[in-house]
Amino acid sequence: MREVGCLIFDGVRAFDYAVIGEVWSNRASRPGLPTYDLRVCGPGGPDGGPVRLSGGLERRPDHGLDALLDCELVIVPGIEDPVAPTAPAVLDALRAVHRRGIPLASLCAGAFVLAEAGLLDGRTATTHWWLASRLAERHPAVDVRPEVLFTGDGSVWTSAGVAAGIDLCLHLVRAAHGQQAAAAIARAMVTAPFRSGGQAQFIPSPVPEESGRADPLARVRAEVLGALDTAWTVRRMAGLALMSERSFARRFVDATGTTPLRWLLEQRVLAAQRLLEESDLPVDEIAVRCGFGSAVSLRPAFVRRVGVAPREYRRTFRGREGGADGPV
Repeated sequence: MREVGCLIFDGVRAFDYAVIGEVWSNRASRPGLPTYDLRVCGPGGPDGGPVRLSGGLERRPDHGLDALLDCELVIVPGIEDPVAPTAPAVLDALRAVHRRGIPLASLCAGAFVLAEAGLLDGRTATTHWWLASRLAERHPAVDVRPEVLFTGDGSVWTSAGVAAGIDLCLHLVRAAHGQQAAAAIARAMVTAPFRSGGQAQFIPSPVPEESGRADPLARVRAEVLGALDTAWTVRRMAGLALMSERSFARRFVDATGTTPLRWLLEQRVLAAQRLLEESDLPVDEIAVRCGFGSAVSLRPAFVRRVGVAPREYRRTFRGREGGADGPV
């Protein structure tokens, strides 16, 4: 995924447009990361006048709508008025993109634009929780899921509001270029590379903060991350924090938005992703190092979290057949 199209038109939210530019920009401060051709496309192109974004901002498109057909991914930012009619030319362009098999994604209320184009019929979709019921009422053929941060099937993706748009963008980078690329971009943006949970989760990063010495929960997470092959339990983690299990579990959820064991599983899978991308270790050894014990135990957890089996993931991101890893 190198050519990314950002579709803008009057009423697009400036924040969502900025998120897309931030994730897929090319900067000297990002050495070693994939380079992108971010194409800002809109009705009329550069000769059609500036597009009015939210907050009184304007942006002149660099390309017309036809340039979207040459992209490998097209993203629709959120819009200020989700019930305002979308220009027919924009809807036709989105339908043409979809017919060509190019993946589409929307941020926040941009789901209303995809739904208006008929591209969400029969699919699961989400939007900002405040707008979810309105999306369901206006487009009853769409299976609206107000509880998730983002959802999609590889062909069409939608995200919830504001920060969830960042989550979806990083997920799309991760799917195309691997966990390390997404994590590097997340670090540059000072955001979490992956957040678990749903729209009720308004939390900082689930990984330890720099102030781990002062925060017993961060200190525990740092120790756990340094020894993922240990048989961690809530009791053992609570003991490190000098808390009861109940107090530890409650404070852990408050701090991270997820339970200790769910967080542990996510970190183990993320560690397995890194090793699959960066090392030549057999999958069995990776499973042991990450705390799964065996490749057989790693596989179902990896598939649930990543969507593909470990061997297929390695083949995708390292261009290898898996060697002696077997069919895992």
